[in-house]
Amino acid sequence: MDLLHTLPFLSTAVTLAFTWAVFYRFLKGRRKHTLMWSLGLLLYAAGTFSEAFLAVAWSPFILRLWYLSGAMLTAAWLAQGSIYLLIRKPRVADALMLGLVGLSAIAIGLVFTAPLADTAFRAGVPVSAQYKEILARTGPMVALTIFLNLYGTLGLVGGAAYSAWLFWRKRILANRMLGNLLIAGGALFPAMAGTLIRVGLGDWLYVSELIGAAVMFAGFTLATQPSPVEKDRPAPAPARA
Repeated sequence: MDLLHTLPFLSTAVTLAFTWAVFYRFLKGRRKHTLMWSLGLLLYAAGTFSEAFLAVAWSPFILRLWYLSGAMLTAAWLAQGSIYLLIRKPRVADALMLGLVGLSAIAIGLVFTAPLADTAFRAGVPVSAQYKEILARTGPMVALTIFLNLYGTLGLVGGAAYSAWLFWRKRILANRMLGNLLIAGGALFPAMAGTLIRVGLGDWLYVSELIGAAVMFAGFTLATQPSPVEKDRPAPAPARA
């Protein structure tokens, strides 16, 4: 296996570290948006792990997992985190989440019941460059894939860009503004997958996924750093009996 085809393993390691950082923040604050982001990142890691696995071995289950996580669900669940963060009406965000849960269940059913062709899987060729020859995608599956990715891109990239704009407009918390810009930019790299495949650069999907995960992780780390005001704020005095 050459250096390029080891990148999905590295992407998986970076994404799992990112997932833990976000989930640890959820454990501390119990905020719904960090839980949704954790689930989305876990799906991202499942997609990159599936690519890594399929680079060295064949498994019908892993192929289906790759399509479900990488092509359908990751962006939508990451976007759901941004929706919980930005929408002030909890009922609206909860309703959207219930809709996403329902669509995710439908997606699982469609992917794991889709027939597989007899075409032999070619080892060493990126799964993104040959899955259409193997996995028979139905019309509803394609339509749902498009919808979930549109929902995900608008929610994740748009939400991060909107948050950055709010911080810029108020001229506060520059680290959060820059962090959200990095998250928005990083989310665009995996979105380039379809273009890379269409122009015959399927291998470089691995590069875009790694860059995307690393840039989003850097953005999250920057955006969650305590501001100078928070660092310098004195600890509250103990209450007197």
